[in-house]
Amino acid sequence: MTELEHLRTQIDELEMKQAFQDQTIEDLNEALTAQQFLIERMQVQMKFLVDKQKSSQTSNLADESEETPPPHY
Repeated sequence: MTELEHLRTQIDELEMKQAFQDQTIEDLNEALTAQQFLIERMQVQMKFLVDKQKSSQTSNLADESEETPPPHY
């Protein structure tokens, strides 16, 4: 194999590696985008649950003026 053929083989291998790396980067970008979407959705759900929990805790407590007096024995 001549030096020119050897260099051409090396260039072909490098181009092939670059193509695989480009595809890997694209795949990782798609996965990252999907995960970010899920994280944002979970944050919205978490905020909803926290707000719901807070409202249920405060709604169970009545003001002192609304409380009926305890029975006297």
